[in-house]
Amino acid sequence: MRRKLYVCNPITKHCRRLEEPPGATLADYCALAISLDTSSQSYMVAIVRSKQARGEDIDWDLSIDIYSSEKGTWRCPVNTTLQVWRTGVDCVICDGVLYFTVFMTRTLGFIHPRYGVLAYDLACQSFVTDVDECVIVAPCDITCMRLMNLEEELVMVGGIQKLGRPGIIKGIGIWVLKDKDWEEVSRMPNKFFKGFGEFDDVFGSCGHEKLIYIQSYGSSTLLMFDMYSKEWSWSCKCPAAKKSPLQLYSGICFEPRLDIAP
Repeated sequence: MRRKLYVCNPITKHCRRLEEPPGATLADYCALAISLDTSSQSYMVAIVRSKQARGEDIDWDLSIDIYSSEKGTWRCPVNTTLQVWRTGVDCVICDGVLYFTVFMTRTLGFIHPRYGVLAYDLACQSFVTDVDECVIVAPCDITCMRLMNLEEELVMVGGIQKLGRPGIIKGIGIWVLKDKDWEEVSRMPNKFFKGFGEFDDVFGSCGHEKLIYIQSYGSSTLLMFDMYSKEWSWSCKCPAAKKSPLQLYSGICFEPRLDIAP
């Protein structure tokens, strides 16, 4: 079953359905990012797809499709095969570069960490297929890695795994990319970490301007981090009530605009 893609302005409630990229196929992993040019009121949509290569356990087919609202067309500048690495489910456009998460599917010996980020320059349309040489490796073993553009800085939020205990996290960290290295900004204080109650390795996070929001999918409780003041704080109580034990919560950040139409 194929998914439908819409571009929406939540303020004006104006939506537009985008046609699928030509030749698009179902993928095992898919990530989507959107970037707005306020000067021209145009936008760009990027879709990163990954599918296991036929007959190969460690090879993954990678494709990147780019949509331009100015031209009203799709293009596929990247269609290649990666060895050992596969893409994840998160990507973001930051300062003209598309960043997307990758995961090492096989390790030779005891290699850590297994997560990282790849970059694709949208202007130069350059991509190096030798992933081992250009992957920006995560600073530690991370789960639920999320990338966000905060005022044209690439910021990463992730759960810090306990050593030797995959799937169990001991805290949540925030990093910013400086050149090719991750610089730690902050780690969630233990009192806030425990404030979520039962907290597994799956959580949500998003950000806008210099604020980061972190939440558990099983609760409407929302924690905020200010990149300027480096302070953590709880948001006001969300009015949404949980209607069933299996109900999940998720959210996005966007800039309210009346002048942008899909």
